[in-house]
Amino acid sequence: MIGQDLTAADTVAAHVPVARRERRRSLAGRRAFDLLGAGALLILASPVMIGIAVAVWTTSRGPALFRQDRVGRGERTFRIYKFRTMRVDASDAIHRQYVTDMLNGNAVPQGEDAVAFKLADDPRITKVGGFLRKTSLDELPQLLNVIRGNMSLIGPRPVLPWEAELFDPRYRTRFAVKPGMTGLWQVSGRSTLTMNDALELDVEYVERRSFRLDLSILLKTVPALLDGGGAR
Repeated sequence: MIGQDLTAADTVAAHVPVARRERRRSLAGRRAFDLLGAGALLILASPVMIGIAVAVWTTSRGPALFRQDRVGRGERTFRIYKFRTMRVDASDAIHRQYVTDMLNGNAVPQGEDAVAFKLADDPRITKVGGFLRKTSLDELPQLLNVIRGNMSLIGPRPVLPWEAELFDPRYRTRFAVKPGMTGLWQVSGRSTLTMNDALELDVEYVERRSFRLDLSILLKTVPALLDGGGAR
């Protein structure tokens, strides 16, 4: 499991072969693309985000914005931003059990709204939160993470620290790049993928990473959002 019997130097060294594939100019171009794209989207989405914040704050107890530690590039943690979709007193026990069962092959996504890392019928979700998740509007504050440099527009899903500790070592390559707001597995059949399938696609993305692939993922993300599937 990740994080066991490994030093920080071991972790960084494991990512070097993949990281060397990307030239400095390519990384600079990707960063510029992220800044321009996230900046433009943030400006365009600002009125919607204000409306969402008001809806979340007035329909359930607690803040509109949700902050949580996630694992990013180099297995370093960072604080992610999302609109709150759950009750403030919700326990994560049901989610932990679901993820553990999925990784052990004892569960599969079920139902129209199933997704590898999330329960289809999560009792902790508020009514407004259910809509936000279905449309992926709860992810909009992550544009701030992209601007700050914690995330990219395209990349592997930013996972929770305890989720990362459950991953098989062969999936460590996914931490060689910044996590993204959308990615390869999110547009590859969310209701039929197991969690291990999704992780395999994360690794495939890192190994095939290119601007052409990123553009393809972005183009596929748009219809995924429009049909209510989301790009979680």
